[in-house]
Amino acid sequence: MKYNKRMNNDFSDKVTLAGSDDKTKLTDGSLSFLCDFVRMKPRVRTGRLAHEMLVKAARIKQSIGAVPTAVDATAGLGEDSLILAAAGFNVTMFEREPVIAEALRKALEEASSDPELSEITARMTLIEGDSIQGLRTLGFSPDIVFLDPMFPRRVKSGLVKKKLQLLQKIEKPCEDEEELLASAFAANPQKIIIKRPVKGPFLAGMKPAYSLTGKTIRYDIIVNAERR
Repeated sequence: MKYNKRMNNDFSDKVTLAGSDDKTKLTDGSLSFLCDFVRMKPRVRTGRLAHEMLVKAARIKQSIGAVPTAVDATAGLGEDSLILAAAGFNVTMFEREPVIAEALRKALEEASSDPELSEITARMTLIEGDSIQGLRTLGFSPDIVFLDPMFPRRVKSGLVKKKLQLLQKIEKPCEDEEELLASAFAANPQKIIIKRPVKGPFLAGMKPAYSLTGKTIRYDIIVNAERR
């Protein structure tokens, strides 16, 4: 069965979710990005996973036998959530834009039948909605809250990866960084991890306890002293 879903949103620049039962893609007619987790298999295998910066940033103290929990408050297409789930976290994902949430839902469905990914994606739960409200009504205190809010579009879009170009046509930049960060604190996690461009400013101007820095991205880590 083929399908085609178009955003009813002026900001979306007519980005469409299209494909068939086994493949899903985002497209604007000229750019296309295949939404699946198969290409991420090398990153979630045991030998490679330990080297992921996000996994290093997400290390926490936990009780023996306890299953760590994480909330990805800005899930997008779920790649960071997959990394966290592969590292053993039960991950709750929030995505507010319907077309992105649908693409992620399809990717999860497709991965659930893959022997190498099914156990990982079984630990991933998608909620379509605004995480600013959702973080305040979780019903539990996660170990990690992960934030990767959209930055404003770059003028020279050719410098941006194809996937990000499409997402920037759909997802609005974060309008209230202070409110997003306040909601993350309200969830009472052990850590808040914030993904930033390597030279980007701190989210809401808040200096983290420490940062892990790569070539193009940086993870700022805020530690909740009450849950150390």
